[in-house]
Amino acid sequence: MYPGELGKKYADRPAFIMASTGKEVTYAEFESRANQLAHYLRSINLKFKDHYAIFMENNDRFLEANSAGERAGLYYTCINSYLTASEVSYIINNSESQVLITSSKMLPTVIEAEDSCPGLKKILVVGAEKQSLSKKILDYEETISNFPTHPIDDECLGTSMLYSSGTTGRPKGILRPLPFQKPDERLPVFNFLMKLWSFDQDNVIYLSPAPLYHSAPLAAASFAISTGATTIIMEQFDPLEFLRLVEKYKVTHSQLVPTMFSRMLKLSEKEKVTLAASIERGLERSPKEDKGKELLEEALSFVQGGMDEGDEEGEQEMPMEEEAMPEEKPMGLMSRRGTEDGV
Repeated sequence: MYPGELGKKYADRPAFIMASTGKEVTYAEFESRANQLAHYLRSINLKFKDHYAIFMENNDRFLEANSAGERAGLYYTCINSYLTASEVSYIINNSESQVLITSSKMLPTVIEAEDSCPGLKKILVVGAEKQSLSKKILDYEETISNFPTHPIDDECLGTSMLYSSGTTGRPKGILRPLPFQKPDERLPVFNFLMKLWSFDQDNVIYLSPAPLYHSAPLAAASFAISTGATTIIMEQFDPLEFLRLVEKYKVTHSQLVPTMFSRMLKLSEKEKVTLAASIERGLERSPKEDKGKELLEEALSFVQGGMDEGDEEGEQEMPMEEEAMPEEKPMGLMSRRGTEDGV
């Protein structure tokens, strides 16, 4: 999640747009904010291969919180925003995170977990301007605003350390080797996936409908930022809102899981026709080719087949407040080439 020189080339281009509000953050703004956070992390002595954690819902500070680590040689751990205080404290301690970046929405859970996390030096809270905080818990925006917007002197590559869902016991952290190199020299696995998912194209518009703490959505957003693309961030998934955004922003790439397609199965026939037309426009195909309808029917029939052959759980409605899906492997990433590349 490091645009490097592309951040200067596309300074006025939106790095990302928040779907619900339309708020845009340009590459110039994104780079300034990520650099400020990197300076702050250095100021409290986080050095190469040290760890920090991020515990937030999708918001307009999530990506910069990752990007700072990727230019400061740090491991960062994104924590599922639906976990309990004891689960959060376990991941913080197990990852040896020294700083936690969270939001005012998550703060009650963090306060409950704080006493069980002796290794935490500081907690930065996004959106806490009007709240009374302690010496250890700081307002995010106010804290980083005191630091320079230019890059730190010792920029080097950092990467994520994400955790499994814990279905076979405690969640397990995946610690990748981290060579000491420049932040624009990506790890080989990311170069491979970037080409596989067709992020090596010009004028990519990526629609991110899933929680960014999941590995695949986080990786895709990272590819988008690294290539100067624009990411549309949905705070929660809604099938009709998804297709509206595809049409509004002329989306070229998105990533969906079976749960999302099952939600689409419940759309009316009229809504499905609208969805197919939106996919056609996103793929930059002519409606005469009927590619959107063909792609939609193929995806939906795949999901319907899995639901018919599986148990009844596939038919259960997801709680509205838990739009953030369980841990699922992506069904595929759709690009304007009209392909679905499994990952």
